[in-house]
Amino acid sequence: MNDYFVYTDKMTVGYDGKPLIRDIEIRLKRGQILTLIGPNGAGKSTILKSITKQLSLIGGAVYLDRELMHHMSGKEVAKKLAVVMTGRMHTELMTCEDIVSTGRYPYTGRLGILSDTDRQKVYSAMELVHALELKDKDFTAISDGQRQRVLLARAICQEPEVIVLDEPTSFLDIRHKLELLGILKNMVLEKNLAVIMSLHELDLAQKISDIVVCVHGDTIERFGTPEEIFTNEYIHTLYGMTSGSYNADFGCLEMARPQGEPQIFVIGGNGRGIPVYRKLQRQGIPFAAGVLHENDVDYAVAKFLACRVITEQSFEPIGEDALQEAKKVLAQCQKVVCCVKTFAAMNKKNEELLEEAQKRGLEVFFT
Repeated sequence: MNDYFVYTDKMTVGYDGKPLIRDIEIRLKRGQILTLIGPNGAGKSTILKSITKQLSLIGGAVYLDRELMHHMSGKEVAKKLAVVMTGRMHTELMTCEDIVSTGRYPYTGRLGILSDTDRQKVYSAMELVHALELKDKDFTAISDGQRQRVLLARAICQEPEVIVLDEPTSFLDIRHKLELLGILKNMVLEKNLAVIMSLHELDLAQKISDIVVCVHGDTIERFGTPEEIFTNEYIHTLYGMTSGSYNADFGCLEMARPQGEPQIFVIGGNGRGIPVYRKLQRQGIPFAAGVLHENDVDYAVAKFLACRVITEQSFEPIGEDALQEAKKVLAQCQKVVCCVKTFAAMNKKNEELLEEAQKRGLEVFFT
């Protein structure tokens, strides 16, 4: 327990005294990012609000820097922990600079007057999240994405040791999603902060997290590293997916493969087939792919989108058995798309496959 900056002991959370999730054990060291994932309504926000004392615990305890948070004053907590939540704030007549300035109040006197040093920290935080141009704007008059950046600036200028964020990327475009998460990652690495957040974007959670907590039903179903959590099978189960798949190799969602017998055979390899696979999937055309080595990047996508994939073992030249299987599938197709320009020793048999297509008089397209 002494190694962890944030630690929960059999925490039970819920509303009006009714448990929603029981026996939550979260352990987070400084210099780590912990991300909660799970279906909508699973209770991720409830867990975060309970950790930050916005909701009363139904059972168990939360420790912050080895101290029981229940015994800490609000000011003591605010000097160690900052919160960025998605709920609306009552900010009538407050500028963005005013909002960010509230992050300094744990360090001011009773009157809440900011010193020159405090104001410099406010400006530096706004500059860090690219929000300095918003400082004089009414907080209620800016976009949701801009508000998210302003709230992050407020958390940063609070100089906490742990930041808790609820869906921080929800209202941001791609550029600002990456910028925000990049800022958090740099702060974790450079300032040795701890970060707890919830994310819906599985690709981002897989790439940025040190620890992933999976909320499912009335329990924490899994707790581990991204490598342990993000498998095709488990993500499918966690979210109850009935269409499409999660591609753990690429860290992305894949649409459902077209149904039916293959109409087109794609000869690919080395990533050249992927754009063709995706185009055929968008057009709803069932296709076959091969012959692909099992360590080929094309295979990582083809196994989700193609209705048939003919493979060869990794690091082995394509053999006669794979070639004959591919020829049988090829014979059922109407067209062939060849994405390979030169055939080396490892995939020389695919050149024979192309020749077979031409002998059969199939329409062949080259990319």
